[in-house]
Amino acid sequence: MSNQSADAVFDALGEPVRRRILELLRDGPTPVGQLAERLPVGRPAVSKHLRVLSNAGLIEHRSAGTRNLYMLVPGGMASAQQWLTRTWDTVLAAYAAEVSQLGQASRPAPPPGAAARPAQAARPQEPSDRQPRSSP
Repeated sequence: MSNQSADAVFDALGEPVRRRILELLRDGPTPVGQLAERLPVGRPAVSKHLRVLSNAGLIEHRSAGTRNLYMLVPGGMASAQQWLTRTWDTVLAAYAAEVSQLGQASRPAPPPGAAARPAQAARPQEPSDRQPRSSP
């Protein structure tokens, strides 16, 4: 999906009343009058907000007799979600690279040849029969 589509979604979501309309529409198809009753703006303003949400591809309406019912569009947020995922993935990759680089810079360098020879486990020395014994 294009950034233009994501821009339209983010522009539509920039208004608190529009976000509230989307929250109300989660409950199912709703007529304008019912939405207006639950919002701090009048019915004409709700209609304008619904038009912006519809143009952004977030909602749709269908006629049921004399009423228009507004509902969420499945996948209407997909372009914004994809944009956020791409952006977040880029940020996380940069963070991981920085952490890795800092982690490597803070480790002391191994002595020359340390990687070439295997580490030997330290064993306690056992007394040898050849060592002189001290007398009591």
